[in-house]
Amino acid sequence: MIATTFTPWASLAGGVLIGISATLLMLLLGRVMGATGVLAGLFQPASGDDFLWRAALVAGMVTGPVIVWIATGEMPAVQVPVSTPALLIGGLIVGVGVTFGAGCTSGHGVCGMARLSPRSIVATMTFMVFTFATVFVIRHVIGG
Repeated sequence: MIATTFTPWASLAGGVLIGISATLLMLLLGRVMGATGVLAGLFQPASGDDFLWRAALVAGMVTGPVIVWIATGEMPAVQVPVSTPALLIGGLIVGVGVTFGAGCTSGHGVCGMARLSPRSIVATMTFMVFTFATVFVIRHVIGG
């Protein structure tokens, strides 16, 4: 059985930072912080300014581990308990879901739910139901 390590303080800190980031992006630029939308718009920006804020946000996401390394002297431990093919298949499934769901968990779950968007509430409930079902199947049916 796969053990899950619960990190309440790190999780709380990360959630607070995501919330502050999403709030500032909405307050300053009037934009929703959906990670997949930000990334997609980086490859097809509407303008130079549009590219700049997206590039800055993605750079901040990517450089986070470097900041942890500078602050602590150690890179954060990353454990991926699945194979590379499983990651690739999962990524494709997520990509299809993002396309059909018109957004991702950050856009719907963080920003849409905060705005009480009915579409985002339904999308987030759908994400969660399928997440629970997937974990149950992998842990209890397949036996991973």
